[in-house]
Amino acid sequence: MTAKIIDGKAYAEGLRARIAGHVARLKAEHGITPGLAVVIVGHDPASQVYVTNKAKQTVEVGMHSEKYELPADAPEAEVLALIEKLNADPAIHGILVQLPVPDHIGPNKIIATISSDKDVDCFTPASVGKLQIGLPGPVSCTPLGCLMLLRDTLGSLAGLNAVIVGRSNLVGKPMAQLLLRENCTVTVAHSRTRDLASVVRQADIVVAAVGRAQMIKGDWIKPGATVIDVGINRVPAPEKGEGKTRLVGDVDYAGAAEFAAAITPVPGGVGPMTIACLLANTVTTASLINGLVPPSDLTP
Repeated sequence: MTAKIIDGKAYAEGLRARIAGHVARLKAEHGITPGLAVVIVGHDPASQVYVTNKAKQTVEVGMHSEKYELPADAPEAEVLALIEKLNADPAIHGILVQLPVPDHIGPNKIIATISSDKDVDCFTPASVGKLQIGLPGPVSCTPLGCLMLLRDTLGSLAGLNAVIVGRSNLVGKPMAQLLLRENCTVTVAHSRTRDLASVVRQADIVVAAVGRAQMIKGDWIKPGATVIDVGINRVPAPEKGEGKTRLVGDVDYAGAAEFAAAITPVPGGVGPMTIACLLANTVTTASLINGLVPPSDLTP
């Protein structure tokens, strides 16, 4: 069996086009321009690139974009004051503080200060609670992207056995809630699960988000399963030259592709979906803040 490649880059491109259409309608019919503010503290190169890409794509779909860059030694109080200012700004419908933040700033305090109405990363306790009990609102960007790719690949997910490897607040836990809402039978496994291979072999859907390079081997995959690889790991690539590296996922891609019916590559699978879903979440929050029903194709 040779797995179908799930092209997240192509799907994200189509998703951004749909988002642009929704933004245009909000402007034309309601005079609303969804606004996203991104805050970054410090000068981590990877975070800088990520934030720049977010701002660029926000503008490309017709949204209002604001970017705030604070020095690494900015006092915690200054960051919290900025968030409070953005909470009160009617032009801003989504607030994202790029993590990690410097050690002298408490990430939980930052998250708790963001208005739950504008929490497009879905980290606040209120956002987590809404997902848990099925209330309308945005959903964590990466799990939402995974769900969109699964629906596009499989159609209905009802009745399928899903195994999520990883239990983080960012991916594993919200992914489990989303798949339960899709009527899957869900197992959340992790690096300490006993006989993890046998657990994964029961899965019709495998979502790998454990953060260990190629941990999930090809022969762990049930023939015909669908594999969503969230992992992004940099490993040595001596074939490219001394000191060179390459990106791999949490799944042994070559091995898994021999068993799976469909699989996301790394890079080019889940990664491109994350920023696209951030934009989708901003349309959702802009709609809800203004008493409108969010577009159904952007929400679970």
